Amino acid sequence: MGSEHPVGAERSVGSGRFAQRLGWYCAERDEARVSMLPAGKALAFAAEGERRCLGVWRAGRWIVCPYAAVIDGASAKDQCARCAQLDRSRSVAADTMADDPRPYGVYLAYFGPGLLKVGITAAERGPARLVEQGAVAYAWLGRGPLMAARRAEALLGSALAVPDRFGKAVKRAARGALPAWSERVAELAELHARARALAGWPETLEPVEFVATDHTELFGLDRVPTGAVELGGLTAGAEVVGEVLAGVGPDLYLRLAGAAGEREGAREEAADSGAWGASGGSGAGGDLGASMASGGGGGSGASMASGVSRTSGGGGVVAVLDARVLSGWVLGPAAGRMTTVAVRAAAYGTGAAGAGGREGDGLQGGLF
Repeated sequence: MGSEHPVGAERSVGSGRFAQRLGWYCAERDEARVSMLPAGKALAFAAEGERRCLGVWRAGRWIVCPYAAVIDGASAKDQCARCAQLDRSRSVAADTMADDPRPYGVYLAYFGPGLLKVGITAAERGPARLVEQGAVAYAWLGRGPLMAARRAEALLGSALAVPDRFGKAVKRAARGALPAWSERVAELAELHARARALAGWPETLEPVEFVATDHTELFGLDRVPTGAVELGGLTAGAEVVGEVLAGVGPDLYLRLAGAAGEREGAREEAADSGAWGASGGSGAGGDLGASMASGGGGGSGASMASGVSRTSGGGGVVAVLDARVLSGWVLGPAAGRMTTVAVRAAAYGTGAAGAGGREGDGLQGGLF
């Protein structure tokens, strides 16, 4: 049997609703599957070997990286430069797919006070793109051909200075100080009205009446605390042990296993120094459940722990992990009972003041 690599946390659609999950792919068997990550799920896994490029997604399947390239363990990018270049050669996000005949929707996404962006997504994907980005709320603005949607997006940028993306740090910070639902709706409604009143609206773009949708319950935003620390990238042998609290786009919120007092002291140090390495644990970690894969690849797949001690009830520090950093690793069961990935403090509640951040290389990851 070959080893499986996670292809990142995502939001899946099923029975008309979304759910947090981790995708897996085994190149040797050309098989893919998913593990669900509901709130309360106990996780205990370790990174094994080296993080490898995932290759390119084409025609509903992964094309393995021909270079077996080793990639940065701390980056949200899961491709080497050459595979990423191939991806961009046929991508709406990179403006290299202008002949796409599918209808597109133009949306307004809300991430926090003063943090509203405009974007486009293939109409057939529905709200999936909004969920993937971690939008707290959103409203549709129009629907039509790709280039008309692009023109509307550009119009809002030039006439109203509406950005088309926000950085990860800005989004996380805003989640710590979200206003009431009525205030979110009011901000979306105001921008929707201003956008519709603009001269130069593309004739082939059909306007959509204002209706706001909220993701508080879907993401479990009421379980996201102010002041969650941030987990850094993985290195070989690094372990993550904890319990899932919530999932917001690619961000996975975990209550880290370990004594609450020890964790709180470490968090105070993180606030002073900016970063710290969590203490390693010892022991087998209990019954870690079945390995996802074993054999040929030199490591077992991820273990979704069933025997690790739960930390419900408020014990332990809450940390946020960009689950995209898991992509390309072989994950095996954790040997200890505590997270050993580096942790750093994060700013919260900055709102629009910190909105200058950008994600990745400026593209939207081809998620259209």
